[in-house]
Amino acid sequence: MSISRQNLSIVIVTLKSEKVINQCIESIGNELPIIVVENSTDSVFKNYLEKTFKNVKCVLSGDNLGMGSANNIGIKLATTDYVYILNPDTTLEPNTLDELFLASKKLNDFSIISPICSDRNFPNYKILNKKEILTDDNMPFAVNYVDGFSMLLNKNKFKNDSYFDENFFMYLENNDLCKKVTDEGGSIFIVPSSKINHFGGKTVDQKFYKELELSRNWHWTWSKFYFNKKNFGFLKAVMACIDTYFSSILKFVFYFIIGNSYKKKINFNRASGFYNALLGKPSWYRPNIKD
Repeated sequence: MSISRQNLSIVIVTLKSEKVINQCIESIGNELPIIVVENSTDSVFKNYLEKTFKNVKCVLSGDNLGMGSANNIGIKLATTDYVYILNPDTTLEPNTLDELFLASKKLNDFSIISPICSDRNFPNYKILNKKEILTDDNMPFAVNYVDGFSMLLNKNKFKNDSYFDENFFMYLENNDLCKKVTDEGGSIFIVPSSKINHFGGKTVDQKFYKELELSRNWHWTWSKFYFNKKNFGFLKAVMACIDTYFSSILKFVFYFIIGNSYKKKINFNRASGFYNALLGKPSWYRPNIKD
């Protein structure tokens, strides 16, 4: 079965995303149901979206659950066979969806597909076998991973509503999902004739930049360790992260000596993320982004 406007829903996870969400929704149009999962209790934001956009339903998670958990809420609420996960700092081109619909008719089977990022300097996919070369700019091509800001899921390919691993708060939850898909014999495709614009790191209001950087550094090392441990074993996880850990310790000492408190905190968080993951602790760190 191919994708159409009749069997597709959009899921967007937000948090302090007021400055970017409108352009994302407007680029989608008003013909598709959109489920926004707001990672807070912000009823003002919910009321604004639902009054402004008649095809939007906004769900308040009640807490900052992270990307994977919030996406799971939206996916499970969607009643359609296909769900397109988008970050709020993305926009679609006028023909993005139509090209995806056409591509789905060419493919015999797929679990995940995505448009290609309009900025070719920042590809939104990874191919592990470098011998696989794209030869036709109009044909979908198989990849191992796609970035989480744009993932169109075929829900029928996921057993028991098993989507994102909710142990991840941020980073690598999309890689983990993609690996599960390929390990189970599923397929993932990029559609080069379909384009998506990604503004990168603009999901949350930039006035919280410093807090976000502290959170990103903590969660990157935690997630990197957890992803490798889960999929490749404990030793692989240690080897993947140990250099960053010791480098962060040295930089922490250096910035402590010269009195740069912010960079000291950055490196402390980087080391702390690894240490907590090493001990098997959950991804507990949360950014302080309350107004």
